[in-house]
Amino acid sequence: MPVKGITSQADYQNILSGAGATKLVVVDFTAAWCGPCQTIKPIFEKLSNQYRHVTFVKVDVDEFQEVAAVAGVTAMPTFQFFKANKKIAEMKGANAVQLETLIKQHQGPAEDAGGASGSGSLVAGHSDISDQITLNQVDCLNQQTANHVRNALKADETYLESDVDEQLIISVPFNQAIKLHSLKIVPKDVAHAPKTIKLYVNRLTLGFDEADSVQETQTIVLSESDYEGNGLISLRFVKFQNVTSVILFIEDNLGDEETTQIKQLVFIGSPLDSTDMSALKKVEHEH
Repeated sequence: MPVKGITSQADYQNILSGAGATKLVVVDFTAAWCGPCQTIKPIFEKLSNQYRHVTFVKVDVDEFQEVAAVAGVTAMPTFQFFKANKKIAEMKGANAVQLETLIKQHQGPAEDAGGASGSGSLVAGHSDISDQITLNQVDCLNQQTANHVRNALKADETYLESDVDEQLIISVPFNQAIKLHSLKIVPKDVAHAPKTIKLYVNRLTLGFDEADSVQETQTIVLSESDYEGNGLISLRFVKFQNVTSVILFIEDNLGDEETTQIKQLVFIGSPLDSTDMSALKKVEHEH
């Protein structure tokens, strides 16, 4: 999730107290004139996307001197770690490797990261990546005009429904490379729920006439039991390690109904960790 910049001392306290008992808050006390601060800034931002269930906050010590004084900050950068409004750890300096180590140590469970589905806690280390979808480029073939694909990408009572038959082809691009761990499909009812799904990774387009001739990345055949409990559908994770887009070809539904309906479609994963560890070590040694 994006790094939060505070707007006032009250805003800062609200962030710390509003994070809950188990959610980790990492605060970067920084300054524009501080060289090491600027060096580690993009790494801090990258970690905020990788550990999406953790809240990352930045405090400009020149702009918010009182906040820094109350926190006892005397050197920049200083990173403080909080849970339930209590400081649990502190690190001074631009040691990127140690910073990530402390995040891993204190991160806790991957709770809801704020996505529409509330599915962030389903898989440790992964979360709902709905905010990584490029919504204006999402496409769906054979969808009804009113019950369109955008309905399936939000948490409300609307739904996606196929049009002339039970088949759908849903194209979902992401705004950065991701690791796709699993899917969650919330059906409107089980009879109209998808049964056979073919997934294609990193294809820009796919038509119904191509679906049978193009090799899919994975085929999933679902049963009623797959929609029980949390409804999580695991993928062959090794085949979904660098995903910029995914296409779902839904061939049929469980009840052999004339149309297929999906109330909600959720993607569970994490941004691709493209961190250059040699660069991190260079930062550590230089500062």
